[in-house]
Amino acid sequence: MSLPEWVLLFPRELAVVIISALPLLELRGAIPAGFYWEIPGCQVYLLAFIGNMLPVLPLLLIFRFFFEKLKNARFVGRFFRWWFSRVERNSRQFKRFGFWGVVFLVSIPLPVTGAWTGSVAATLFRLNVRRAFLAIALGVALAGILVTLLVNGITGLKELLNPGACLLIFPA
Repeated sequence: MSLPEWVLLFPRELAVVIISALPLLELRGAIPAGFYWEIPGCQVYLLAFIGNMLPVLPLLLIFRFFFEKLKNARFVGRFFRWWFSRVERNSRQFKRFGFWGVVFLVSIPLPVTGAWTGSVAATLFRLNVRRAFLAIALGVALAGILVTLLVNGITGLKELLNPGACLLIFPA
């Protein structure tokens, strides 16, 4: 069963949360899907933000605890060595900015620059968990605004700012 078929087993709002929590797709895939499913902009944004942030704290704690162990693990070590080296190589210019570097890295609306990668970068930059979580949350919030603009232009931004839609996250 492919990802789109699997996700459609859930209500569309929950599907947006699930897509946002997945690595690689994250919020960048969930917002276009939400607009495609005709979910109001503010709801899409909030659901995608929540979904994208769900794995962040566990990831920060896991990466911090298992950072060296993951790189040397027999079955997944190759993947983590590749991922960590890619993040480190692509984030060198951000490293000197620490907190704001993570915010900027996560806010770039491109694949492989989201909350999962931000969690690795924050671990590499040795940010404490609280500051890392805040930096990633700010980056995800900015990325959500940028993706909404890219997907729906000014119309999407107006929908995002509609307070009435924000009050009804899960319509009846």
